[in-house]
Amino acid sequence: MDTTAVDSARAVGGEVRRRRALTVGLCTAVVAVAFEAISVATAMPAAARELDGLDLYAWAFSLFLIGQLFATVAAGRVADRIGPARPMAGGLVLFAAGLVVAATAATMVQLVVGRLLQGLGAGVVSVAMYVVIAQVYDERQRPRMFSYISSAWVVPSFVGPGVAAWLTHHLDWRAVFWAVLPLLAVGAVMMLPPVLRSANTPARAGHRSARPAALWAAGLAALGAAAIQLGGQHLSPVGLLIGVVGIALVGLSLPNLMPRGFFRFGPGLAPVILVRTLIAGAFFGAEAFVPLMLVEQRHLSLLVAGTTLTVGALGWSVGSWLQSLRSLRLRRDRIITAGALCVLTCVALVAVVAWLQPWVGLVAIGWTVGGMGMGLATSSTSLATMALSESVEQGRNASSLQFGEAFGGGLFVGIGGTVFAALRPTGDLTVVFGSVLSAMSAVAVLAVLASLRTGPIRSAVSSP
Repeated sequence: MDTTAVDSARAVGGEVRRRRALTVGLCTAVVAVAFEAISVATAMPAAARELDGLDLYAWAFSLFLIGQLFATVAAGRVADRIGPARPMAGGLVLFAAGLVVAATAATMVQLVVGRLLQGLGAGVVSVAMYVVIAQVYDERQRPRMFSYISSAWVVPSFVGPGVAAWLTHHLDWRAVFWAVLPLLAVGAVMMLPPVLRSANTPARAGHRSARPAALWAAGLAALGAAAIQLGGQHLSPVGLLIGVVGIALVGLSLPNLMPRGFFRFGPGLAPVILVRTLIAGAFFGAEAFVPLMLVEQRHLSLLVAGTTLTVGALGWSVGSWLQSLRSLRLRRDRIITAGALCVLTCVALVAVVAWLQPWVGLVAIGWTVGGMGMGLATSSTSLATMALSESVEQGRNASSLQFGEAFGGGLFVGIGGTVFAALRPTGDLTVVFGSVLSAMSAVAVLAVLASLRTGPIRSAVSSP
């Protein structure tokens, strides 16, 4: 046999094995991050009670968001300069360090610091993962990769709360953080060698990259989002002042974080990122209050209320799978619009349930449709951003996209909290929850309108 042909076959076989290890490693890392994100809410009440830190409870979540917002911008800058491989490794180390700091916390302050480190690591990993997919996988393989990554969230969504509750009850809340480390290690061992080999390309010499996002702007935006949430929770002159300062900080920072044309509402990349921001705001803004509505207004148990929303994870996986099908003959911009319409249908249906109180099963149906919409639109906005970005801008634009999603979720959850806090004293739960969910429906309407401004976007889909 021709030795050249044998060497070529071995090289191809080696590349296939490395690609498979990279795919499995990326998905394993996503499972680890997802399990932590979903389980921490179950373990945190026990941790706060034991550490006598209920007054810092909200900061355990807010500082995670602040860290994530800042890290997405920093990671985009670094990935464009030196490639995504070393940022990926650094993000995994930061996330692991945050887990260890939280798991060994002797005070609530230490636990909050651990959550900040986890947010920084999660932000770096999310951007680096995006750039790795853009560099290593071709245009036909990328939709399937985003489908795999979305599916990697499904199992933690189902088993995360139950496993976290069991660990907290039978062992200790610290076990929830320790349990993530082995998964993270397996993912790192599988992904880092092929990432270092295949995805270590900085912006090419001779090409001018886009103006990098300003780190000071990322810091201001993160602080502004936290201030808006904090101000909304305290309906007083001081709270109002804090909220106004937060809005001002966001207004100063966003022009330096988003692509050109973002505020002109013109076609192209800007509305793609705006859609991602708005659908995250509508979906997660509603999700924060639906379980509370089901428990307080409809008197369901916490288990039933949580299970009702868990079906959204299945819908998300289905939507992400659908967008990857070669037989789906739709332009990418139309898939984004379809996803935004599904999110609008979901949130509007849940708002109707809050106002009119029909059969409560409509919430599960609506949330399945909404999850499918998120799967369609989230994967498709990522693919559209890749298609509309030059190779030297992938990191910068990835950071804008990831920042928009995190910022939209945090901002509109905060706005929903403000509406809730303002109306809660009336005691009319129909008005309270109906108003919050109607506000999120309005955000979803804006997402649909933004999706119509993207213009035609064509990108290949994976082979079946």
